[in-house]
Amino acid sequence: MMETGNGEAARTAGLLKEKLLQWAPEHGKYPMDIEGLVIKRQHEANRIETCFSKPSVSVIIQGSKRTMLGSEEYCYGENQCLVTGVDMPSSFYVTDASPERPFLALCLDLDKYLITRLAAEVPPPCPAGTCSYKGLSVADVDPDILNAFLRLIALLEKPEQIPILGPLIIREIHYRLLIGPQGEFLRRLNTLGTQSNQIAQAITWLRDNYREPLQVDKLAQKVNMATSTFHRHFKEVTTLSPLQFHKRLRLYEAKRLMLTENKDAAGAGLAVGYESPTQFSREYKRLFGEPPHRDVMRMR
Repeated sequence: MMETGNGEAARTAGLLKEKLLQWAPEHGKYPMDIEGLVIKRQHEANRIETCFSKPSVSVIIQGSKRTMLGSEEYCYGENQCLVTGVDMPSSFYVTDASPERPFLALCLDLDKYLITRLAAEVPPPCPAGTCSYKGLSVADVDPDILNAFLRLIALLEKPEQIPILGPLIIREIHYRLLIGPQGEFLRRLNTLGTQSNQIAQAITWLRDNYREPLQVDKLAQKVNMATSTFHRHFKEVTTLSPLQFHKRLRLYEAKRLMLTENKDAAGAGLAVGYESPTQFSREYKRLFGEPPHRDVMRMR
């Protein structure tokens, strides 16, 4: 956690909290007029949700959260951030929230093309190989990043300035992430020629083609890797095998279709590529603990 003695950082966090309470007056998820920026406010703890995370940075301003990405779990709280460098199936729940003291967080989508350009311009902050190969990282948030988010949120009160100043501040946030402790893994994932970038390309292909049957050998060839090497590095980045990742992609999307588009289980399974309703129900129950219909009714 950031030291409480850091007066400037504490003041910035306090101002951010005021702004978030202003722009998110009730429980919910609030997309802002700045593309890719979302404020999240939650009043209840321990309600598990699932999603397919995009590359993003999430900063917690109040409360705490537990996120399960792949086969691993990450706990983080106030003045910490989760940076996700690749698309990942995830489930999460807030562990500290109430109507009196709501969970508050900021989330900004990351632009992988911007990271690639900046990585070519900015020298590496540390020797290569000193950080994890995973596709995500939890760390204390840098006070300068907090300050940049405060300036970004302040633009919401001056919408005429957003088109000019918004991209500049977003670029600054990307730059500060790249030179910070989470920069090395972002650099590897977004630098052509690295094995991490080859895995990131494979993940993008899977995200766009999850309805198709998965042939791991052909996917490995597509990103110019030997199958055994591809398996090993895929699991290093995502904590899942390619087959597990592909299956979760399908099941998370099916769950979304049932919850938001009112599809029945058979229709959702068919829409994400399952030919057998029985197999779909079996694999859905194995992942989520209940058959599709019962799980969706419980969540509603």
